Amino acid sequence: MSDRVLLHRSATGDRRAFGALFDRHSRALTRYAWALVSDRMDVQDIVQDTFVTAWNKASWVTIAESSALPWLLVTCRNHALNLRRKKANHRTESLPDGLADVAVNEDRALAAQRLRWVLTEIESLDGLDRRICELCLIEGRSYAEAAVIVGASVGAVGKRLERARTLIRTAVSNNEQ
Repeated sequence: MSDRVLLHRSATGDRRAFGALFDRHSRALTRYAWALVSDRMDVQDIVQDTFVTAWNKASWVTIAESSALPWLLVTCRNHALNLRRKKANHRTESLPDGLADVAVNEDRALAAQRLRWVLTEIESLDGLDRRICELCLIEGRSYAEAAVIVGASVGAVGKRLERARTLIRTAVSNNEQ
C-alpha cells in the first residue's frame, strides 16, 4: 500500500494504516534525528513529535511522488530545530568555571573573596548589562526571560552577557594574581 493511501486512511482515523506508515519510516526518522541531536531522549521526542504531527495533519499533507518520507524528514528537522531553539532560550550561563563549587574545594574565606570580586564587577557594569547579569547569572533566569524583563531581544541578551562574562573573568583572574 502506498504512503499516499496510508496517509489518506490515517486522516480518516485508521490506526492500522498509521501504524504501517510508522513501521515503514520510523527507523529512517530515528537515524535522521540522531544526526540532528545527540541525546537519546531528544531523539525519541523528536520522532514521536514528527509522527504526532503526521497524525494530526494527515488530512492535508501532500506528498511528492509516492513516499511520505521527505515530508516526514522535513517535519523531523523542524521539530529538532524547535527543540534546539527551546533549549537555547532556556539555557542560562553559569558563573566562571569552578566558582560554583569553590567553597567545597577551597577555604570559605577565599570563596567569599572571589564571590565579592564577581559581585563587584557585576555592580560596576552599566545599567542594562548589570541587570542582565543579575537576572541570568545570579537569579538563574533564561535568556528569554531576561529579554522580556529588560525589553531586549534574546540575541542581545546573549551578546551582552557574553561580553560581561569575559569582563568578569578577566577581572577575577587579575584580582587573583
